[in-house]
Amino acid sequence: MLKLKNLFKKFSAAEAGAVTVDWVVLAAAVVGLSAVVGTTVKTAIDSKANAISTSIGS
Repeated sequence: MLKLKNLFKKFSAAEAGAVTVDWVVLAAAVVGLSAVVGTTVKTAIDSKANAISTSIGS
């Protein structure tokens, strides 16, 4: 029983997995935010391009 208790203490004290999870969550947030910003910018650029095209008359 003591060996199992020590194993559990070592497992609960290990932080390497927690750091990996933090980086995965951070990377997912960056990707999600990039997708939102990219979509917003694309919509704005398409709108301005159509306005310029109409203004030029082509």
